Amino acid sequence: MAHYMAESNARYYSSRDPFGTAGDFITAPEISQMFGELIGLWLADMWIRAGRPEPIHYVELGPGRGTLARDALGAARRYGLSPRVHFVETSTALKALQLELHRDAIWHADLSTLPTDGPLLIVANEFLDALPVRQLVRMAEGWRERMVGLADGRLIPVAGSAPMEAAVPADRRNAPEGTIVETSPACAAVMYEVAGRLAAQEGAALFIDYGHALPRFGSSLQAVREHRKVDVFAAPGEADLTAHVDFSALAPIALSRGVRWLGTVEQGRWLRALGIEARADALAAYAPDHAEAIHAARERLTGEGQMGVLFKVMGFAGPRWPDGAGFASPA
Repeated sequence: MAHYMAESNARYYSSRDPFGTAGDFITAPEISQMFGELIGLWLADMWIRAGRPEPIHYVELGPGRGTLARDALGAARRYGLSPRVHFVETSTALKALQLELHRDAIWHADLSTLPTDGPLLIVANEFLDALPVRQLVRMAEGWRERMVGLADGRLIPVAGSAPMEAAVPADRRNAPEGTIVETSPACAAVMYEVAGRLAAQEGAALFIDYGHALPRFGSSLQAVREHRKVDVFAAPGEADLTAHVDFSALAPIALSRGVRWLGTVEQGRWLRALGIEARADALAAYAPDHAEAIHAARERLTGEGQMGVLFKVMGFAGPRWPDGAGFASPA
């Protein structure tokens, strides 16, 4: 399953601009400038309280069209933060769009070539959800890896033949037959590398995505095309494949590298703590003809029935960097 998801998304993202009303889905930065602005202010606040270290680097994983970086960096500059800009991006189609907004950015195929001469301010919005997931299913004979097979000319999920008990967390091995456990070695690898960087270089990181803060069973793999959910196996490479992020599995990885976990909170709660309601009121007063749309965007980003609860914000900081606004002290 992980191989299928990786190959499908590699084809999908390399061949199109998937964002916006004309694409397949809309992300938070495309909904409202407020999202990126508040992220930029959070980063500036962290940098100021850390003593304004230089050089300082802004790093975005999967920066989409570059919209979030434009809004975040614009807000940060008002408080003296003008970092060097680095994008981790593998899609040539999206890189061309990013180049239109960020002529001075430096692009990287992965995290290994990021600079080592100063702290990193890392942002990853709806990046982890597109990384491949591995699925393990409990069969009558034991745990097996979920594979992709072919039947009557159609791709379908099937159970593999090799025993996979060792790959299932010990506290989940006694689950009933039919149970699916989903893991993401790719997400774990990204978190391990990011945390190692922060531990060595200092800085802060925000991971914003939809997912769960506590472990769960079941498949969360889904496909979206033209703003509708479609069959995951119907058209590989032509729809966006994503899965819920298991935030509970990521914090221990980061902590093992010596960084500070600031917490994992619902997106709506985090944005409200940073002042999105006041920002919406200010924008509405400045542009009263757009007031209804501004408040609708604010509700879409923070509402319980929209993105406010399903989406989470996970924060990390280097060992000597301060706590971040919007996060309660983690357990």
